[in-house]
Amino acid sequence: MPDIGAGVNEIIVDVVTPADGNVFADLGFAPDQAKVMLMEADASIAQSQKLKQEAANAIAHWMKSEKLTQLAAAEILEVSRPRISDLVNAKLSRFSLDTLVAMLCRTGKNVELVVR
Repeated sequence: MPDIGAGVNEIIVDVVTPADGNVFADLGFAPDQAKVMLMEADASIAQSQKLKQEAANAIAHWMKSEKLTQLAAAEILEVSRPRISDLVNAKLSRFSLDTLVAMLCRTGKNVELVVR
C-alpha cells in the first residue's frame, strides 16, 4: 500500500508573531492609518450584520405569518430544511447578504437597499 504522504513537502513554521488586535497594523500600516482602517472595517462589518439580521427577521416573520413549517419554507425558498433551521436559529454567519436577499425575494416581497 503506497504511503499517502509520500513526496509531500512539509512546511514547519518556527516563528509566530502574535496579533495585536489590528490586522492593518500587523500588515505594516502606520498606526494612525491602521486605526482608521480598522474603524472603517468594523463599521462595514456591523452594517452588513445589521442588514443580514433585518433580512433574516423578515423571512422568519414571513414564515410565521404564513404558518409555514421549516420544510414548506425550504421548498418555497429553494433551500434545504437545515438552511432554514440555521436562519431561524440566527446562525447568520452561515449566510451571505446576497443569499438572504435572494431568499427574501422568493417570499414575494420587494427588497430595497438604501445607501445613505
